[in-house]
Amino acid sequence: MAGILTNLRMTVIVSLALAAIFLFGYAFAYPDIGFNGAFWMALARWSHVVAGIMWIGLLWYFNFVQIPTMPSIPDELKPAIGKHIAPAALWWFRWGAAFTVLTGLLVAYLRGYLVEALSFGLAAGNYSPNYSFIGIGMWLALIMAFNVWFIIWPNQKIALGLVEAEADAKPKAARTAMLFSRTNTLLSLPMLIAMAGAQTLFG
Repeated sequence: MAGILTNLRMTVIVSLALAAIFLFGYAFAYPDIGFNGAFWMALARWSHVVAGIMWIGLLWYFNFVQIPTMPSIPDELKPAIGKHIAPAALWWFRWGAAFTVLTGLLVAYLRGYLVEALSFGLAAGNYSPNYSFIGIGMWLALIMAFNVWFIIWPNQKIALGLVEAEADAKPKAARTAMLFSRTNTLLSLPMLIAMAGAQTLFG
């Protein structure tokens, strides 16, 4: 057991195997579940939740842990954050954002409300509160993902010295990245209430 838990890759592989056994076991055992559309929708939703946990978890790590703690870290230790921890976290952060959006769009497509939600029901010629509720959440997620890939990440590359830039550009880039990361934190709770509450409120 220690051999599994001391190796992250092995831990994740075993976790995925257990999740697969659990889901596929029920699908085989209970014909009412089977491998119909609901099964694949459940798998897509699970993928969406997993990617979302990675994305928002790292967003909150940056904003609740790394950014507030950086001023108190001794200067000689800060390069370890900037050269090793932050780049690795940002890799998972931006790909978590991408896969959250892609799997979310897939879930909406499989459930048959992709266009309706993105248009708040107006594409069907009739505004709908249930479509607008989830649609606002989807648009907030799209804005947040745009911020990750096209504002936060390019500025973080400058701030962390991953790309060539003038020395005076680094503080400005760091501040821009922080402000848009904080913007995503501000948008995260409204986005999550839309994602978590749509089915409960509107069925």
